[in-house]
Order: sequence, then C-alpha cells, then structure tokens
Amino acid sequence: MGTDFSIKPVGAPVAAPAVAPAPSAAVDAVATQLPPSQSVTAADVSARVRNQPQALSDTLSHQVIVDRDAASMVYQVVDNRTSLVVKQFPDEAMLRRRAYFRTLDMVKAERQQSMATDRRA
Repeated sequence: MGTDFSIKPVGAPVAAPAVAPAPSAAVDAVATQLPPSQSVTAADVSARVRNQPQALSDTLSHQVIVDRDAASMVYQVVDNRTSLVVKQFPDEAMLRRRAYFRTLDMVKAERQQSMATDRRA
C-alpha cells in the first residue's frame, strides 16, 4: 500500500468560463471627447460586490424562547437591525396547532375530572 495521498476530482471535468469577444459595435465605435462627469464607462467586473457572510452574521442573533401555550421551545434567528425574525423552528403554524391541541387536551381532562367528581357525589 502506498504512503502517498492524492485527491482526485469526481465526475466530468469542469469547463472554464469562456471570455466573450467584444461586440462589433464596440470595436467600430467612434471615440468621443466628453468631460469625465458626462462620460460612461464599463463597470469593473473584478470589483463586484460579494456576499460577506461574516458581516451578515454580525447582524443576526440566535434566540431560544419557551412558548407556554404550545408547551415547546422555539429557536429563532433574528435580524438585529430590524428586530424581525429571519428563521424560526418550529414555524408559527406548528406552534398554533400545538397550542390548539394542548387546549383541547386540557378541556378533555377537565371534563373527565368533573365527571369523576359528579359520580362520587
């Protein structure tokens, strides 16, 4: 058995993006003499704005809340700038459903308890 370690890519090789040639209108264009404040230049492709996951994580906070009506813990990701919930588990519909069924169970238990006390009397 060899002691060397090599990583080989899986699947088909990835093609490099092709660089499109300049359109003929751009090649045949007439040079103009405009002041810089009135001229338009092409945007620098290499200076595109990129997502900054580190900066995004600075604006988000994680919270754990106990929902007493649903008798469950709720995990939330909240945007600190706007105080809006970005993600939540379990979602709001699930919490409402749990609270509803919990209330039904409590009403059923109360009925059974009242029926048991009525029988004793």
